Amino acid sequence: MTEAGSTPALRETTTKGTAGRVAALSRTLFGAELPVGLRVWDGSSAGPQDGPVLVLRTPRAVRHLLRSPGEMGLSRAYVTGEIDVEGDLRQALRACFDYVRTVRGKGVRNPGALRSLLSLGVRLGALGLPPKPPAEEAGLTGRVHTPLRDRAAIAHHYDLGNEFYRTILDETMTYSCGLWTSDAPEYRPEDAQRDKLDLICRKLDLRPGSRLLDVGCGWGSLVVHAAERHAARTTGITNSSRQHEHITARLAERGLANEVEVRLQDYRQGAGDSYDAVSSVEMGEHVGAENYPEYCAMLHRSLRPGGRLLLQQMSRGRARPGGGAFIESYIAPDMTMRPLPQTLAHLERAGFEIRDVLSLREHYVSTIDAWSERLETSWEEIVHRFGARRARIWRLYLAGASLAFEGNRMSVHQILAVRTRPDGGSGFPSVADPSGVNWAPSAAVGPEAAA
Repeated sequence: MTEAGSTPALRETTTKGTAGRVAALSRTLFGAELPVGLRVWDGSSAGPQDGPVLVLRTPRAVRHLLRSPGEMGLSRAYVTGEIDVEGDLRQALRACFDYVRTVRGKGVRNPGALRSLLSLGVRLGALGLPPKPPAEEAGLTGRVHTPLRDRAAIAHHYDLGNEFYRTILDETMTYSCGLWTSDAPEYRPEDAQRDKLDLICRKLDLRPGSRLLDVGCGWGSLVVHAAERHAARTTGITNSSRQHEHITARLAERGLANEVEVRLQDYRQGAGDSYDAVSSVEMGEHVGAENYPEYCAMLHRSLRPGGRLLLQQMSRGRARPGGGAFIESYIAPDMTMRPLPQTLAHLERAGFEIRDVLSLREHYVSTIDAWSERLETSWEEIVHRFGARRARIWRLYLAGASLAFEGNRMSVHQILAVRTRPDGGSGFPSVADPSGVNWAPSAAVGPEAAA
């Protein structure tokens, strides 16, 4: 596999066997060579052999692709192991994305060759009954984004087990984009997460005694950090029973049970008002388009006048606002990543004044790649404890997500907003800090700050 502008790789020129026929059809139909090496169950191979190689293990792999063309067919065949990739999966996916863009631009050069494609499918035994989807796909029922279905969607994603996420995530158990402030070898993913958590606390101007509400608090990293480092009184909300279980134990271990409250509830149940600050980190993606105005209204109601909101949220373009077929089927059902302007408009309609928007897109590439490295390091353990299919789902998920952020098909932003006072005041300082951003940094407290 070669990158654009590099020397072309040595390619297989034979047209014998199934792989050779596929390569010939690619040239005939689209005028394009195979983007990666190909090896098929009959032993034949084609395409570049000095990079990633796509391995079709059984005719069922082709049946998946023909019955569900595109992302879902490929995903199902990969999850079940009927398609595999030898070599760098991320590199293979990048090459395939480039190939798809190329052939879409060229169009079909020889429509008559489609008959050859159909004929090849018949010879491969790929036109039988459609394979059943893997059992790991989400099978949610009922109307989308009702409280009951949302609870099921959250359970599908987050209730895989705390031990599974401990294997993938770093010691902070923070499942969101970090803030990478150093490229030094000793700088670790947990450092990037702590830097992100501290940035959020500074943007929210947390001070000793400040009341913070974290909506969708995950495994509790922010509520714990805010309590320990900034002496804030924190409340977290989660809809995941496994996360609630983890946080409860974590608070007891750290002696924070009296300083931090965590509730197992849906955000629509409300959390009271008069908080000094509200955060919601990568939770709005689970709300859905119809409920997003209600979500923003709840965030606004929860703040006192002059209180600040920090919303960290992923986004996609207008053409594809959802999570994508694979993510919504295997990772986060009913996920919606709306365009950034839509999110800002919802916040403004709810009564917020937008104060700052910060893109962390490149930081998510580093964050996801760190999770992927932990996955690969613990691969055998994960396969043994959680199953080969679960491991393959996450390998594909992390590789695809990394490329999506790298290629600007997805992004992530921190949005700082304020519920202005009745007189229009925001409580923000009239002089900007040295970074040029209009936050009021507050001093951290406690033994960790002194260190």
